Amino acid sequence: MSASYHLHYQAHIATLQQRCREVLLRENLDALVIHSGQAKRKFLDDMDYPFKANPLFKAWLPVVDNPHCWLLVDGVNKPKLIFYRPKDFWHKVPDVPADFWAEYFDIQLLEKANQVEALLPYDKGRLAYLGEYLEVARALGFTEINPEPVISYLHYYRAYKTDYELACMRQANKLAVAGHNAARQAFYAKGSEFDIQQAYLAAVGQTENEVPYGNIIALNEHAAILHYTALGRTKPLQHHSFLIDAGAECNGYAADITRTYSFDSHNEFAQLITAVNRVHLQLVDMLKPGIKYSDIHLQAHQLLAQVLLDFNFATGSVESLIAGDICRTFFPHGIGHHLGLQVHDVGGFMADERGTHVAPPEQHPFLRCTRLIEPGMVFTIEPGLYFIDSLLADLKQTNEAKAVNWDKIAAFSQFGGIRIEDNIIVHRERNENMTRELQLP
Repeated sequence: MSASYHLHYQAHIATLQQRCREVLLRENLDALVIHSGQAKRKFLDDMDYPFKANPLFKAWLPVVDNPHCWLLVDGVNKPKLIFYRPKDFWHKVPDVPADFWAEYFDIQLLEKANQVEALLPYDKGRLAYLGEYLEVARALGFTEINPEPVISYLHYYRAYKTDYELACMRQANKLAVAGHNAARQAFYAKGSEFDIQQAYLAAVGQTENEVPYGNIIALNEHAAILHYTALGRTKPLQHHSFLIDAGAECNGYAADITRTYSFDSHNEFAQLITAVNRVHLQLVDMLKPGIKYSDIHLQAHQLLAQVLLDFNFATGSVESLIAGDICRTFFPHGIGHHLGLQVHDVGGFMADERGTHVAPPEQHPFLRCTRLIEPGMVFTIEPGLYFIDSLLADLKQTNEAKAVNWDKIAAFSQFGGIRIEDNIIVHRERNENMTRELQLP
């Protein structure tokens, strides 16, 4: 870890301490007690599910794989970390913390998870427990458990990334881009979905439990399934298209990147990818301070409706394709979301630090962010066009069906669909497209 990275972390902790002081003062609390979480045992088994740390915990430090840890923070004193380190000859025991972040915490080791009470303050009346395990919190004597004003405040400010967080996300993008390049090569080598997944993970250097979400590796018509994760082992008889939505993680922070490829680089589907990519870049340029994120989503429908007209998937006007829900049939999801400690990061519907909710437009319920864009925020932009059988069947039953070129859609169904997604930092004077700056085509 470089010295500059270290300095970024010091400033990151200072920012979190300031936020902590503010919310504790506002809510008349003494401290936050943040639980990393517990391992979950599989039903009727002696093994656990893969562990994922509480995002409120990993906001403070990059301990993402150790359950039964606790943080006590009051915004003034050095945060206290109760670090779980059992005696265990069955599994690898975590090393005593000595990484770049360790000096910023008063660290106490916990040998047995059920003995944590001895290391927590006795009087918990003005302490707020933040975590998933409510029964554990009650058993330990907490009465303030995930208080909504505290959660809202922390989630609202999570949207403003520190320099440390941006450094982590740039590195996550670098790892993910290496994976995408390897996956693209595996596609053109006519690999199966499973083959492509293995190539991706090997290039990223992370297991399927370490990447931030289940990779979408979709060949041909599978690209029409928005969250396709089946990973077919058999190679298709012919490779037509490849949609990959896959990320990587660095210190708990996510990259989330999507690309679509045509096996034949000269057919009309390849031209359609180029058109959607052009739309994508126009929408990225719209990300500016003072713009509502929902306005970018509405503009995406304007631009994609024009693509449908240009490629003769439908007739009419941009306005008629939007008003008749034709465009939404081909582009049913939101244009993107906040990105950070979680892939779909929190705070996207908040108008203020008290959590005032701003709902998405009625016609666009799947939009994941309605927030005003400001410097320091990180977003994905991910327009798409898909040939989804169930949605097309619904459209076919409406009066708008006569505006659709059903023969052409039938010819394109073998390709499944297109999505293109980059990760963008909004600065005051410019956008930093972390993905494109790494030369991912």
